[in-house]
Amino acid sequence: MSKFTHSISDYLKKCDIALWLLSVVAIVYSLLLISSMQRSGEYNFLRTQMIAIAIGLISALVISVADYNYIIKKWYFAAIIAFILAGLVFVFGIQVEGTDDTAWIQVGSLTIQPSEFIKICFIITFTKHLTYLEQKDMIKSFVGVITLAMHALIPMLIIHLQGDDGAVLIFALIFLFMSFIAGVQLRYFAILGCVVLVSVPLIWNLFMNDDQRNRILALFDIDGNAMTTYGWQQYQGKVSISSGGLFGKGFLSGQRVEHGIVPEQENDFIFTVAGEELGFIGCIALMMILLFIIIKILINAKKANDTSGKLLCSGVFAIIASQSIINFGMVLGFFPVIGITLPLFSAGGTSALATIVCLGLVQSVCTHNIGDMNTAVVRRESRSRFKI
Repeated sequence: MSKFTHSISDYLKKCDIALWLLSVVAIVYSLLLISSMQRSGEYNFLRTQMIAIAIGLISALVISVADYNYIIKKWYFAAIIAFILAGLVFVFGIQVEGTDDTAWIQVGSLTIQPSEFIKICFIITFTKHLTYLEQKDMIKSFVGVITLAMHALIPMLIIHLQGDDGAVLIFALIFLFMSFIAGVQLRYFAILGCVVLVSVPLIWNLFMNDDQRNRILALFDIDGNAMTTYGWQQYQGKVSISSGGLFGKGFLSGQRVEHGIVPEQENDFIFTVAGEELGFIGCIALMMILLFIIIKILINAKKANDTSGKLLCSGVFAIIASQSIINFGMVLGFFPVIGITLPLFSAGGTSALATIVCLGLVQSVCTHNIGDMNTAVVRRESRSRFKI
């Protein structure tokens, strides 16, 4: 018993307690919002979310105890899992109500979005790839950068074929941020930017469907005609947020929430529930929780004693930060609606579970960040080469 107690004490000394606490606060906040939204329909989103969170927390705890270097060493398992999940979508993929893609699979009464787990697999395999190139002194070479681009294009192409271009954008941002942190030279980013800019007409005409183009055009609709079509969801979302005022209408008191006025308010537009019932204060509190989580992840990346730990944390940062920014932009009308969930808050067991597992990876880096004097030397050398 004393050995078990000592193990717990040792774990608590090494892990990032503040990050765990922030994660729990976010989870509790999300469950409150979902329980209020639950009044608008018959499906029990709250039960599904609680089950996913429980599985996620157990998984994250196990991962946080495991050595992240071992996880990265077994990167090929992550690659195999990613390909299996992607393959299952092509065979058993379904379209969930409220979406325009077939990136979901049915498991009993539950629907799962494999791309959320593929993101985790990607940051593991990409961390291994970047670390290998750094060790071979190829991170700044043209050949090395091309292999990184090909690595990222594989899941992006597969998921594009499934119709989930919102997830494709997140993969692209993960690729860019992790590559930047690893030390890929800026000229390659400039070249990529020019290629994308020149390719905009091609992307617009060949790779985007009518719905995607109309969602973008709705952002610039001056006479308001799009408010009844492609801009309807964003318009109603902004009305709900503004109706809450400073302090909101009160928990479980939002009439628009109760009647489900905002489409997908349990998922991509969960922020509108906070706006109507908890007001501006509730919205700021939600945003600050996510901001503090993101900052803590960056701090752990900076403190990591090797390249792998730094890159792993950077990948998790890219997922949570990019999804948060894009989701807020969607709800507030700055970005088109592309089906990006708000990490830890949106109802949807797959998203919540995957995000919590990602936080477990960060905790793994933190708990295995303490070493002997030789490790300290490695840490100093790593910081001098990879500054955030």
